[in-house]
Amino acid sequence: MRALFLLLGLFLAAPALSVTANAADGELVIRESKYSVKETIDRLAKELASKGVKVAARIDHSAGAKSVGMELKPAEVLVFGNPKLGTPLMQTAPMIGLDLPMKMLAWQDANGKVWLAYTSADALMKRYGVKGKDQVFKTMAGALDKFATAASGSSQVLQRGSH
Repeated sequence: MRALFLLLGLFLAAPALSVTANAADGELVIRESKYSVKETIDRLAKELASKGVKVAARIDHSAGAKSVGMELKPAEVLVFGNPKLGTPLMQTAPMIGLDLPMKMLAWQDANGKVWLAYTSADALMKRYGVKGKDQVFKTMAGALDKFATAASGSSQVLQRGSH
């Protein structure tokens, strides 16, 4: 059982190792949050609920680390989606289901700053070679930006994809 948790921890930590590379490629939208990790994710969940967006899961990575005797600065992921946007994309490119529903990660860095990040709609369009769904991706990008602004209290973006 301990080995399973260790493998799960490694699997969940692996994407963090490539954040710099992905951000440089414009795949991630990253902004500083004015709030704690918990409050940022609470605000995101509240905003999503107010727009009728379904939350599929909330994952507290710090609690996961603690459960195996390890420490991790606060980090939480919220998994959410809107079938009205996601279904047409999956009808065109089923593999996009690897990245849908969408996710936003809030984490605290070594300096105590809290950040909020998500994969850009443009990155998803390019990654899966989706054609003819520009309006869906534009709508998705706008919604994600509004959700992130409400959650973080900031519209200033550190990194943004080109969409």
